[in-house]
Amino acid sequence: MSLGFAIDRGGTFTDVIVFKPNNEVEVLKVLSVDPANYADAPTEAIRQVLERESGKKIPRGVALPTDSISWIRMGTTVATNALLERKGERIGLLITKGFKDLLFIGNQSRPRIFDFDIKIPEVLYEDVIEVDERVLILEQTKELIGKDAKIETTINGLEVVVEKEIEEEELEKDLKMLMDKGIKSVAVLFLHSFIYPSHEKQAGEIAKKFGFDYVSLSHEVMPMIKVVPRGFTVCADAYLTPKIMEYLDGFQKGFTDLSSVRVNFMQSDGGLCEMKSFRGSRAILSGPAGGVVGIASTAYKESDKKPIIGFDMGGTSTDVCRYSGHLEHVMETTTAGITIQAPQLDIHTVAAGGGSRLFFRDGLLIVGPESASAHPGPVALGFLSVANEEMCRPIRTLTQSRGFNPSEHVLACFGGAGGQHACAVAKVLGISHVRIHKYASLLSAYGIALADVVDESQTPAQFIYEEANFSKIYSQFMDLRSTSIAGLKTQGFSENQIETKYFMHMRYEKTDTAIMISWHIENEQDLIHFKEEFRKTYRREFGFVLEDRNIIIDDVRIRTRGKAGYHVERHIEKADENQIQAKPKSKTQVYFENVQFVETSIFLLEEMLAGQVINGPALLIDKNSTIVIEPSSSATITEHGNVELRIGNDVEKDLKTEVDPIRLAIFSNRFMSIAEQMGRILQRTAISTNIKERLDFSCALFAPDGGLIANAPHIPVHLGGMQYTVKFQIDHRGIENIKEGDVYLANHPLAGGCHLPDFTVITPVFLKNHKTPVFFVANRGHHADIGGLVPGSMPPNAHHIAQEGAAFISFKLVDEGVFQEDALIEALKAPGKVPGCSAARNISDNIADLNAQIAANRKGIQLVTSLIDEYSLDVVHAYMQHIQNTAELCVREMLKKVGKKVLEETGKSQLSGEDYMDDGTVIKLTVDINIEEGSAVFDFAGTGPESYNSTNAPRAVTMSAITYCLRCLVEKDIPLNNGCLVPIQILIPDATILSPAEEAPVVAGNVLTSQRLCDVIFRTFDVVAASQGCMNNLVFGDEKCGYYETIAGGAGAGNGFDGRSGVHTHMTNTRITDPEILENRFPVVLREWKLRDGSGGNGKWRGGDGVVRQLEFTRKLTMSLLTERRAFEPYGLHGGQNGRRGLNLLKRKGRAVNIGSKASFDIEKGDILCILTPGGGGYGEAEK
Repeated sequence: MSLGFAIDRGGTFTDVIVFKPNNEVEVLKVLSVDPANYADAPTEAIRQVLERESGKKIPRGVALPTDSISWIRMGTTVATNALLERKGERIGLLITKGFKDLLFIGNQSRPRIFDFDIKIPEVLYEDVIEVDERVLILEQTKELIGKDAKIETTINGLEVVVEKEIEEEELEKDLKMLMDKGIKSVAVLFLHSFIYPSHEKQAGEIAKKFGFDYVSLSHEVMPMIKVVPRGFTVCADAYLTPKIMEYLDGFQKGFTDLSSVRVNFMQSDGGLCEMKSFRGSRAILSGPAGGVVGIASTAYKESDKKPIIGFDMGGTSTDVCRYSGHLEHVMETTTAGITIQAPQLDIHTVAAGGGSRLFFRDGLLIVGPESASAHPGPVALGFLSVANEEMCRPIRTLTQSRGFNPSEHVLACFGGAGGQHACAVAKVLGISHVRIHKYASLLSAYGIALADVVDESQTPAQFIYEEANFSKIYSQFMDLRSTSIAGLKTQGFSENQIETKYFMHMRYEKTDTAIMISWHIENEQDLIHFKEEFRKTYRREFGFVLEDRNIIIDDVRIRTRGKAGYHVERHIEKADENQIQAKPKSKTQVYFENVQFVETSIFLLEEMLAGQVINGPALLIDKNSTIVIEPSSSATITEHGNVELRIGNDVEKDLKTEVDPIRLAIFSNRFMSIAEQMGRILQRTAISTNIKERLDFSCALFAPDGGLIANAPHIPVHLGGMQYTVKFQIDHRGIENIKEGDVYLANHPLAGGCHLPDFTVITPVFLKNHKTPVFFVANRGHHADIGGLVPGSMPPNAHHIAQEGAAFISFKLVDEGVFQEDALIEALKAPGKVPGCSAARNISDNIADLNAQIAANRKGIQLVTSLIDEYSLDVVHAYMQHIQNTAELCVREMLKKVGKKVLEETGKSQLSGEDYMDDGTVIKLTVDINIEEGSAVFDFAGTGPESYNSTNAPRAVTMSAITYCLRCLVEKDIPLNNGCLVPIQILIPDATILSPAEEAPVVAGNVLTSQRLCDVIFRTFDVVAASQGCMNNLVFGDEKCGYYETIAGGAGAGNGFDGRSGVHTHMTNTRITDPEILENRFPVVLREWKLRDGSGGNGKWRGGDGVVRQLEFTRKLTMSLLTERRAFEPYGLHGGQNGRRGLNLLKRKGRAVNIGSKASFDIEKGDILCILTPGGGGYGEAEK
C-alpha cells in the first residue's frame, strides 16, 4: 500500500484528498481547530486514514508509521495566521542609519480616511538597530562626491559610491544588546542592497557568528528596488520562517520517519517546494494558491481557450482569481497590513464567506467582515443578494479594470460554499457558463496534488531594453537557469522533467508601473520578442503606448518547474438515452429571489451518471457541499463526474422604484464600484508619479443635476468639491448644449476648482433617445507642472492666479469625439506670456495624463450604461436618490445627537471655534443646530480677509472640508454623496480667505488652508485634538527633472485613543516616494527619514509625532516649500498639551537657517533641507 496525501489547512476546515493505488481517491474534512481532540489537523487526518487503511488502532499522540506513505503535499495557514494574530518570532531589524522608523512610516497613507483613530498594523520587529553604513547612486551624486570616493560596480553593472563602510565593533555591541533581550531572529535591510548586497552579507555573517537562530537578508529574500516593501518582506520572513520551522519540526515529530517520504509545501506562487525550503515570505497565500492551480488544471479547456474566473468561497472569506492559459503573478500584495514583495498568484480576497454575518445599519445592509468561524459553525443570516454583490466587486476589479469583460469568462466555483452561490454570482456578472469540479469543496487540496515543484529566482537589471544589452540580459537569464536547474536535480528531477519560463519586469522610462512579460527563450535573439509583447500588453491594459520613450528592464526572473503533478480523472458510468433526464431523490420547497417558494428537486452527486441533465430549480448534494441550480438554469454531468451549469436569465428583474433595503445595499456597492474602477483605470493609464504612485486623484459619479452620487475614498480634499465643478459646467454651458462625445476640462476656482494643478475632467453620460445627459462621470488629478512662476506650479510667492499656471474655466477638451490637442497645447503654453512665468514645462505628460483621465471616464460610462441596461434608467435614478437620502438621514441623526448633547451642557444648540493661519489670519466658525430638523448652519462670519499670498481657499475647498468632517463625525460607513450636505447651510462672507477674488492666488489654499478648516470644524464640535494641520508641500526641479511630495506629520489624539505618528491626516492621503526610487531618479540624497520623537502633545491620550526629513541636493535646483503650523501649535483638547510646531531649516556651509513656512529659491549643490513636521495635539490631562 502506497498512499499520497494532498492537504489544505484552511481557516475553518482542513481538506484532505488521499490518493491510493489503482487510482482510487478518498476525500475527507476535519476541523482546522479542535484543541479538545487533537493538536494538528493535517496529522489527525493522516492518522484517521492510516487507521482505516491498516485496520489497526493508532492512538492520538503516537508517532505515525510512514511505511505506507509515499508523499505528502500541504498548503497551510500557519504563516498567515501568525501574521494575522501577530504571533511570529521576536525579531530585531538592522537598517541603514537615519531610517529607523522607515517601516513604521511606510508609505505614510492611512487605510481608512474617515477614522479619527488611525489604525495601521504595527511593525513586526521588536527592536531596531541603525547601522552606520551608506551607499549612494553614482549617476545622481557625481557632482557631489570627492575624487577619493570609493566607487564599486554593482551586480547589474551600475556604479555606486560606498560612502560609509560598516563599523564591525559597533555592530557587534548592538547585536549583543539584541541577544541580551532574548531576540533570536534578525532582519537586515540596507538601502540599495538589491544591487549592492556586500554590506548586508557582512552584517549577516556577523549576526550568524553571534549565534542568532535565523538571519534574513533583504537582497536574498527579494532583490527588487523599493526599500519599503522589501523591508516589510524581509521582516515577514524573519518573523514567520522560525514559526514555520517550529511547525515543521512538530509536524515531523508526529511521524516515525519522514526521510523516505517526499514532503512538499505549497508556496504563494502556485509552486511546491521542499519542506526545508519553505520560507515565511513565500507562504502567505499557500492554501488559496492551491485553488488557483486546481481551476487552471480542471476548469480551463485548451479546446476553447475561454478564460476562467475562479471563485473560492470558504467559511470565512472568498478568494477570486483569473486564469487564461497561464498563472498570473503579481510581485507585491498586502496581507494583514504587511506588504509582501515576492512572486504571488494574483488572488483577491473579500471578507465575506459562507459563515459571514450581515448587519442592518442606517438603512443599509452590510456584509462581514465578522464571521461565525468553526466554533459554533456557519450562521446564515439571510440577504444573499447583498453578499453576492459584495463578492462580485473583486471580480470586477480583476477583469473590467484590466480591459476584460467578465461575461466572456467561465465561472469556476469551488470551496465549501461556492456551489450555493454559483448561479447567483454568474447572473450578477452576466456569465452564462459555470464549471464545478466534483472535488470543488476540496479543490485547493486537489490543486496542491496537481502542482509542480517550482524554483523562482530573479536579479535586478536596470537596463534600457536595446540590442546592445541583449548579451548581458541573456547571460543573467542563463546564470539563473543553471542555478535553478541544479537545485531541482538534487530533488530527483531529470532534465526532461524540468521546464523554464523567462520573465522581464518592463516599464517605460519615467513611469513606475512595471509589467511582467514572459517569452520563451532558446537563444539571445529571442529577447527581441519581449518588446512587442510588452507593447501589446501595455496597450490592452492602458489603452495606449508611449512611442518615443525608452523601455526599462527593472529585473529579470525565471520560474523553473519540475513536473510532478498527480493527475487522476476517472471516468464515471455513462447514462443511457432513457436516463438523460435525471430523476430526483426527493423534493422540497426552496425560496428563490423573485419567484418566492417553489418545489425543488434534490439529487445526490455520487449517484449521477455522465451525460445526465438536471433542470432547475434543483439542489445537487454531496457530503461536503451543495450546488444550487436556480430556476431557468440547468446542469450537465461530465464524463469525469464534474458539473457544467448553463445559466438562464428569463426571470424578470424586480423593477420597482420604491426603496428596498436589500436593493439599496446592492446599488450602494455598484455605484461605489464604478468610482473605484474608474480610479484603477486612471492609476494604471496615467504616466505621472503624482497620479500613478502618489495616488493624488479622485473619481466620482454624478447625478443629471451634477449632485454627487458616489466618490471613491481617494483624496479627501477632492470630496464634495468636485460636484460644484460639474454643476458649474451645467449652469455655464446649459444642459441642452452639452453633447454626446463632449469632454470638459476645468481647474479654475470660479468653476469649482480647488487649485490649478488639480485638473477636473468631466464627461456626460447619454442614452439613446435622451437629449440630455442621464449622468455625469468626472475625475480630478494633480498634474506635475502646468507652468507659472516655479517648476511644479506650487509657487509660495504668487500674488495673482495667473502666476500659478494654466487656467481652465470651461474648456472643451473633446468636442463631439474629437480631441482638441492644438487648443489644449496653446492653453498650456499661455502662462509663458505672464511676466516671470513659464509655459507648462512638460506638455506631453499633461496630454498623456489627460488622456488617462478621459479613459477613466470612458470606463465609468461603460459601467453606468451597463447598470442601466440591467435595471432600467428609472430604477437606477430612483436608487441614486434613495442613496442620497440615506446619507442625508445619517447626517441629520448625527446633528440631532450633537445638538441635544450641547443643549444639555450649555443651554443652547450652538457651537463655535476658531484657529489661526501662520500669518495670523483667523478662521472662525459658528454652527447653529436645529435639533428638530437635524439641520445646521455653518457660518464663517469673523473669518479674516483674503491673503496676499496663495493661502486663499476657493469655496469648493470649504465644501470639501465640511463634507469630509461630516463623514468623520457620523463615524459609520455611509455612502458619501450630495445627501451629506442637504441638511447644511453654509455662509461665507465675501472678501475673506475662504471667498477670495477671482484673480487671487489659491494654490496653498487647497493644500494648507483646507487642513486648518478641518482643525476649526473638529475644534468646534470638540471631538479630536488638532492634527499636524499641514501637508508639508515640497517641490524641486530644473529643466531636466521635476519632483513633488507631501510629507506626513502627527495625528491628533481623541477620547480613548492616541494620535498616530508619521501619517497623513484629514484632507490628504497621498503616498510618498520610496527612498530608493527617489535616489535612483533624482539629484538628491535622503539623509534622514524618521519620527520626530516627542513632537506629539502629551495628555491622557498622546498626540502623534511628526517626522524629520533631511534631503541633501547634489546639484543646483529651484526649490519651493509650502507649509503651515510653523507659528501656531496644533491644539490639544480637554487638558491635552499642544503638539510641537514644525520647522524648516536650510543647512549650507555650516550654517542652519530657519527659512519660514513658505519659501522659493535656488538650492545649491551640497545644501541640506531639513523639514521637521508638526506633531498632533494631546487629549485629556496626563496622569501625574
